[in-house]
Amino acid sequence: MRFRFKATHVVLAMLCVMYFITYVDRVNIGTAASEIQKELGLTHTQLGLVFSAFAYPYLLFQIIGGWVGDRFGPRKTLFWCGMIWAAATIMTGFVNGIVSLFIARVALGFGEGATFPTATRAMQYWTPADRRGFAQGLTHAFARLGNAMTPPLIAALMAWLTWRGSFVVLGLVSLVWGVVWAWYFRNEPKDHASITEAELATLPPRPTGPRPQVPWSPLLRRMWPVTLTYFCYGWSLWLYLNWLPLFFKNSYNLDIKSSALFASGVFFAGVVGDSLGGILSDRIFKRTGNIRFARLSVIVTGFAGALASLFPILFIHDITVVALCLSAGFFFAELVIGPIWSVPMDIAPKYSGTASGIMNSGSALAAIVSPLVAGFVIDATGNWYLPFLMSMGLLLLGGFSAFLMRPEQPFEEGEAALSAANTVAAR
Repeated sequence: MRFRFKATHVVLAMLCVMYFITYVDRVNIGTAASEIQKELGLTHTQLGLVFSAFAYPYLLFQIIGGWVGDRFGPRKTLFWCGMIWAAATIMTGFVNGIVSLFIARVALGFGEGATFPTATRAMQYWTPADRRGFAQGLTHAFARLGNAMTPPLIAALMAWLTWRGSFVVLGLVSLVWGVVWAWYFRNEPKDHASITEAELATLPPRPTGPRPQVPWSPLLRRMWPVTLTYFCYGWSLWLYLNWLPLFFKNSYNLDIKSSALFASGVFFAGVVGDSLGGILSDRIFKRTGNIRFARLSVIVTGFAGALASLFPILFIHDITVVALCLSAGFFFAELVIGPIWSVPMDIAPKYSGTASGIMNSGSALAAIVSPLVAGFVIDATGNWYLPFLMSMGLLLLGGFSAFLMRPEQPFEEGEAALSAANTVAAR
């Protein structure tokens, strides 16, 4: 009997590959930054502006992109997103100054803006409800694997093809993924030629009737604590993603290859954290039946652990100790990912693409502010540790704001009905 992969597993694997590629394409500039900075004559503040350029359209398209994913389906949305971010990555290899580099990074953010909310929409109907934390944790683990592999990968490609050639090669890989996705994926699991009845029986039922209109105001009210919490996480994430290779290079006078290896080691800790956070949250939910406890216990532990792990680097500057502390901090921060990306599906299953877009706008906003502030602080003080001190304050805030989230209260059973009643009464 010929072995066949389950269609649900193949779809999840393709989403894992997408998360991996998107993060390689968005963080590759951190490793190439020293050569780009030298060739284009950029200050750290200007480099921070370039780092943040990705996030302006990325922020805009979190909510819009989530709505697009809900409206047109993950198949078309992710295909066209892939084409845009691939073209932007290739374009980066041909820039000739800060303006063209800024534009290329803006185009990348435009292409990647809708990807994660739309992927959440795909997982909504292709993943059993009791494995959402695992699926979110696994896909984001591949994103962190992309983080971990990018520094040595880009360093090797730069040595072979220069930094410009490395961007062209990565863009071509993205093009291939987009074509394969459009060929294999179907918005409705039942329409896929390879899916079995046994698989369909494990998947959540699709809602019947006309597509519901998004109740924006009450949904925003429910999601703002999740968005704030994710902003606090995102501040640290983007500090790590954009500045870590340069932190090791400039603080310890390392060459590109050595700084890339140190950064890669830190990012590998995030791969473990992503996977473990989702698994722990799902297991706690299965054991207790308490969705709030299952999500918040892991999220708060992640924030607290990350804060405690970063504290020693303010006083001890030995490179081994600092690398271990940064690795532990990234591990704990990434525990947050699996459970918090499950929260939009817990709260608003009918609007999971839009809800996850609202949440991810917090990280997108952090992606704008965090690199700009870090670059300015480094230029003004020459101190590469101060940005991490600021990050610790945001981690503390995130741990407290997490308690405001209510994943155990499905949105449709309360606010949506109230919103509809208020609309009728107003008429």
